[in-house]
Amino acid sequence: MFDVIVVGGGAAGFYAAINIAEAHPGASIAIFERGKTVLGKVKVSGGGRCNVTHAEFLPKELAKNYPRGEKELLGPFHQYMTGDVISFFEQRGVPLKIEEDGRIFPQSNSSQTIIDCFLVEAERLNIRILKNSQVKDFEHSQEEDVWKVVTANKAYFSQKIVLATGSSSKIWDKLKLLGHTISKPVPSLFTFNIQDKRLKGNQGISANAYVEIKESKVETKSAQPKLGLHAEGPVLITHWGLSGPAILKLSAWGALDLNKMGYVFKIIINWLPEYNLELLLAYFMEVKKQTPKKTILRTKAVNLPQRLWISFCRSSDISEGVTWADVSKATLHNFAEELTQGEYQVAGKSTFKEEFVTAGGVDLKEIDFKTYKSKLVPGLYFAGEILNIDAITGGFNFQNAWTSAYIAAQDVAASLAQR
Repeated sequence: MFDVIVVGGGAAGFYAAINIAEAHPGASIAIFERGKTVLGKVKVSGGGRCNVTHAEFLPKELAKNYPRGEKELLGPFHQYMTGDVISFFEQRGVPLKIEEDGRIFPQSNSSQTIIDCFLVEAERLNIRILKNSQVKDFEHSQEEDVWKVVTANKAYFSQKIVLATGSSSKIWDKLKLLGHTISKPVPSLFTFNIQDKRLKGNQGISANAYVEIKESKVETKSAQPKLGLHAEGPVLITHWGLSGPAILKLSAWGALDLNKMGYVFKIIINWLPEYNLELLLAYFMEVKKQTPKKTILRTKAVNLPQRLWISFCRSSDISEGVTWADVSKATLHNFAEELTQGEYQVAGKSTFKEEFVTAGGVDLKEIDFKTYKSKLVPGLYFAGEILNIDAITGGFNFQNAWTSAYIAAQDVAASLAQR
């Protein structure tokens, strides 16, 4: 018999177990992990550096980074957020650093530092880690107020259970049987597949751009997917299309709509967000007047990577020897349009590195966000991505894991103390 079983050996599971053990010393706690290793997602996150959280220290502003969960997270973030996470790791000998874009990493630049911290803490606090222990079933006895947790070859019993299983369809199916509603899971944080001659040969180039989703011909029974989704930030040209923070932000905010559209849609890109079409055309006409003898290909008149400038020149029928004096206003108009209102056809998506994030999960109306306890099933707690909460890239998904795990842990520990 355990006091607490935590199902899921990821970030939220370990954080919950450690905080329960600290708040209620002597509690018997076990983490059940279905795989051979624990903390796999932590290992690959942030390109192997682990983007622990983000340097946003105001609860209201932090909550704005969650397409699903913004309203619900406001209260929890007032209770536990970024500064608390920094303190947690630094008190355990893991100094963190804030990078220019606000992302927070361990100073070691290695996710293994975070993994080692969790494993050392688990050993110090006598938390059992049961690998290769996929949970097949769990049920609550109201009479005895005990949970029975069944794996492939054994049954275990526990006073409390914390589900930190992420996007596990089997666990979601079981929760449906217990009366919970599951919002349909769809991918979030993905890149756009685009085959376009303007991008060809420009792999690896990054530029600040404004990107907008243009249109959808998909209609649903409830409503047409909303248009006007847009984001501004770095856009990275890849071998398969486009990635980078602006694209990932769009994919998160548009996760449900883009799924309805079958990931086939058009985007409009302004590669020079400080200009609109009219302003850029007026500027080009001024450049034409001031530097008539210079060739356009060699005179990069705006803040854009050289290779990209040349690509757009060629796609606007401006060849190598053409000078500013030679070019017509109509051609410059087309060139300015290409740079500020270029249309691109998206035909599919690709996963962003190994960092797969899902929109969907346990319906938020069925959760008490003061405790992260189920409103429907006694003694059942949730932490992390199992809930219908997800964020844009930048450390925010981990922050949701830490906050939910900590708050659930405090209530679990308090209820154990009352027994």
